[in-house]
Amino acid sequence: MTRRFLFGFVFMMIGAVMAPAQESDLISLETRQDSQGWEAVGRLDIRGKGFCTAALIRDRLILTAAHCLFDDDGSLIPAERFEFRAGLRDGRAAATRNITRAIAHPDYSHNGEATRPAEVAKDIAVLELDRPIRAVRMRPYLIAEQPLTGDQVGVVSYGRGREDAPSLQEVCQVLGRQTGVIVMTCDVEYGSSGSPVFMMRDGQTKIASVVSAMAQVDGRKVALGTSLQGPLTSLLAHFAAMGPARPGGTQRLISTGERNDTGAKFISAD
Repeated sequence: MTRRFLFGFVFMMIGAVMAPAQESDLISLETRQDSQGWEAVGRLDIRGKGFCTAALIRDRLILTAAHCLFDDDGSLIPAERFEFRAGLRDGRAAATRNITRAIAHPDYSHNGEATRPAEVAKDIAVLELDRPIRAVRMRPYLIAEQPLTGDQVGVVSYGRGREDAPSLQEVCQVLGRQTGVIVMTCDVEYGSSGSPVFMMRDGQTKIASVVSAMAQVDGRKVALGTSLQGPLTSLLAHFAAMGPARPGGTQRLISTGERNDTGAKFISAD
């Protein structure tokens, strides 16, 4: 899933940003060799609705966009309608897991106003797998510090027209940040919601943002992601405090406020 809209409030600063570095083209990860290091990114199928993209951040926990948890009528989608297919290529997944519960950020408000920065800034969710994924080639990703204007990032995503294999864009650029929203030049499509945005830090590939939406700024297509500097830590702290999953699996967090020093987000796709 992926949303598209005109993003009017952002970025007087973009005009002053340095000229973007040379961006790389999308590469379809169709072979096992191409996919090495990216197997923990998968397609999050939603029965009766479509799909998003998600990434493994713990052996039983995946990160995606919060709006992927909501149906067209605004209701929460039951956990049993989700299936995570890690490393999916040409109909075969490296690991397939059902979902026991799905939790959106407590301050995320799904009211259909995708242009609201406050909605994009909290558009993250975690989903608990029914069984852990423990494989050398599918290790959970660590979380990077928030990217800065001018930083180079990369994205791995599924999307419309490329549903059967993930696509990698190795180099795109952070154009700017505002009110918890990261604006990037990454090439995303419908279905890319929840995709992980990566940065190389300390010799490791870490998630720096999660795709929430597509947008246009001054006629240019951009990707919008969430700054994870605070929201993800808060979300994970509440998830840990909730105890076992309840029947039905889909829950909404109650409160927020814990310190957050991790972050990850990717563009959303509906």
